[in-house]
Amino acid sequence: MEVFGIPIQAMMGQLLIGLINGSFYALLSLGLAVIFGLLNIINFTHGAQYMLGAFGAYLLLNKVGLNYWWALLLVPILVGALGVVIERTMLARLYKLDHLYGLLLTFGLALMIQGYFRNEYGSTGLPYAIPEQLSGGINLGFMFLPKYRGWVIIASLVICLCTWYVIERTKLGGYLRAATENPQLVQAFGINVPRMITLTYGFGVGLAALAGVMAAPIYQVSPQMGADLIIVVFAVVVIGGMGSIMGAIVTGFGLGLVEGLTKVFYPEASSTVIFIIMTIVLLIRPAGLFGTQK
Repeated sequence: MEVFGIPIQAMMGQLLIGLINGSFYALLSLGLAVIFGLLNIINFTHGAQYMLGAFGAYLLLNKVGLNYWWALLLVPILVGALGVVIERTMLARLYKLDHLYGLLLTFGLALMIQGYFRNEYGSTGLPYAIPEQLSGGINLGFMFLPKYRGWVIIASLVICLCTWYVIERTKLGGYLRAATENPQLVQAFGINVPRMITLTYGFGVGLAALAGVMAAPIYQVSPQMGADLIIVVFAVVVIGGMGSIMGAIVTGFGLGLVEGLTKVFYPEASSTVIFIIMTIVLLIRPAGLFGTQK
């Protein structure tokens, strides 16, 4: 069976790849959106923290003997804790200065982290095995769906929607949003705003590390994996609207699918289609698709 002269198996295969890429775009851009939307920090360290998540899973398996499921639980907490240290010791000192200082600091930290891991482990990707429970696949008739890739898509969607719900529909999320608008008023109600800011940054970093753990069996573990992805993720955030939680989720998954379809119909443009869309969106709606015009 063919669609526009293209076998449906090939089209569905590329759509699956696009949806998997979109899962990581959504998770990473969600972390960026949380950090920027609630803290006004442009976190260029995000790609390096994603890479730390993958290396954390690799090191736990090979040095400690803890498998993928333990890594899913422990690595986001450990990398998130590192994010808390970075926020308290470095970023907190820059809040009263221009946002450019925070951007330069996080960019420098990203280069340092990536450089260290490149010197220690080289640039070649390190293999990380798919967990035994998710090995193999399911024959859907029109395509073969690997179980692990299906797990990544579902888990990413659930995590994204739960994060959106907490921030947009709960009292805690209301406090977080209020703290960005009027921290003095929120503090007057007895809420520790600096601690809330620190934990929010740690949570956004933890999302990046979680994405790194999930990416390790698919893309292998490499010091450059974050640097290769972060520019695309920033484009996703800009298209969705800087700081928009739902914009990050919808745009991440949507652009992954668009990228997959482009590989089917016009492969030469697959690596640039997201940036073409970003340019068009910025010309028509500078605040992004889900952003608020100011």
